[in-house]
Amino acid sequence: MDRLAQAFDAEWRLAEAARRAGHFDRAFHHLERAHILGQRRTWRHVKSHLGMLRVGWQRRDRREIRGQLLRIAAAAVFSRIWVPVGNTGGANVSPTLPMDVPPDLRALLGQPIE
Repeated sequence: MDRLAQAFDAEWRLAEAARRAGHFDRAFHHLERAHILGQRRTWRHVKSHLGMLRVGWQRRDRREIRGQLLRIAAAAVFSRIWVPVGNTGGANVSPTLPMDVPPDLRALLGQPIE
């Protein structure tokens, strides 16, 4: 397993632990990081949105649920074609907006560290 896959899996595990403990903000934070790491791989991209959908469901957040349903479909189709680099994937941001990649994730994505 490569470093990017390991980092995605680590963020996923942290998100799941936080979600199970009822720490939904912390879970969502780790899912956003997983999204940034996984958005170029279809299954990882979809999986990050499925995790966000689950948190949205547990929060009873209709906006997040609707947003994630749309993003799941888009991730399944567009992951290999085009993704907005750094986008965190939540319904609180435009799905087409490129965003700054956190410094600790840049090297994993092959971006220069500033």
